[in-house]
Amino acid sequence: MSSIREPEWNSEPAWKLPGWAEPVIVACILFGAMFMTRRRNFRILRKRSSPSNGLGSLDSDGSSEALLPLKPYSEDEDDDIVTTRKHPPKKRSCCCFTIHTPNTARFRDNIHSRILQRFPFLVEMLYWIVNYAFYRFTAVASQHIFAETGIWNVAQAHGLSVLETEHNTVLHFLLPVRERSVQQWFMHGHQGLLTVLNKAYALIHIPGTVGFICWYYYVAPSFDTFAMVRRTMTLTNFCAFLTFIFYPCMPPRLLPREYGFLDTVRHDNAESVWMSGKYINTLAAMPSMHFGYAFCIGATLIFHSGLYRRTLESRQTRKPLFWKVFYLIFGLVYPAFILVTIVATANHYWLDAMVATAYVAISFLFNRVFYVFIPLEDLLLFAIRADKPVPTTGDRFHENGGRI
Repeated sequence: MSSIREPEWNSEPAWKLPGWAEPVIVACILFGAMFMTRRRNFRILRKRSSPSNGLGSLDSDGSSEALLPLKPYSEDEDDDIVTTRKHPPKKRSCCCFTIHTPNTARFRDNIHSRILQRFPFLVEMLYWIVNYAFYRFTAVASQHIFAETGIWNVAQAHGLSVLETEHNTVLHFLLPVRERSVQQWFMHGHQGLLTVLNKAYALIHIPGTVGFICWYYYVAPSFDTFAMVRRTMTLTNFCAFLTFIFYPCMPPRLLPREYGFLDTVRHDNAESVWMSGKYINTLAAMPSMHFGYAFCIGATLIFHSGLYRRTLESRQTRKPLFWKVFYLIFGLVYPAFILVTIVATANHYWLDAMVATAYVAISFLFNRVFYVFIPLEDLLLFAIRADKPVPTTGDRFHENGGRI
């Protein structure tokens, strides 16, 4: 690649949010969703279960029963165990094996079980904390694996190989506009738009994704539908995390100056608290999870529009044409906007987005692989003496009409 002069940044630095603002925004979204999806007419401090407070009619198996059904006991098998125990063990059928797991229904009156029953969205919050813990592990693991060769040099070599792959293979015909050209277009005469993209890159990714998870938990027609989307996003995460570990990749903005990229986000003082220090794996450009999340969100919105479906789920109602078109347009525009953003700000390559799209598609097809963790979930709940809450996915929304 020939050397070019470094682009100039002439815009005044944009106003930057205080460091505490973004965590507060995310916390407000999460706890707001926790409140909106709470189980009404259920008292945490009531000691005895009864139908009047909504617990007597709930069964914790309902939260996973449709995912990994219990295998019923036969009349002549373990009959003495079944008849002499109030809470017989669960007999899970998983991966062609039969697994016995503890029945946690005995713990449904424990205070932490009742808190979870009152606010079942807390379980979703826990899942994403686990996701973040794995993400933090990627930087540590990758640095350990490439300690001898130097992870910076390896990541730079991988970044340059991505550019070479785009420019010297069949991808050259599929991607005729190079990343550098996109940034140069914004740099020369459109820096105001680039400032908008800088802010979008820094501030939309985390709050937007968290907000989507909260919104879809509230409006999804069933927990199974919501769980499928959540599992797809989670499996996409894990596929990406493995790539981060074994294929550290330097983003364009960190390549040597002769490649002509500029870190516009930092030059514009638009950096997010989630993009600095201990919160970020700097050498994790491949794949782009900004686009991976955006693509998954866009596909879900198009599905949610109902525009291309003749049949709906039991609790769904036909949306007015306005909302169908709204979700369709949003589902197409949002991923496209994020794609332009990640390339124009020199944070990702085109190939990063292509790999992220492939990961989402693969994760959608194989998201049920997480069913193998349901017996482990049974054991964890038994260890902490808690009963899994029954989800309230879509309850409040559909009680209010469910028209959007």
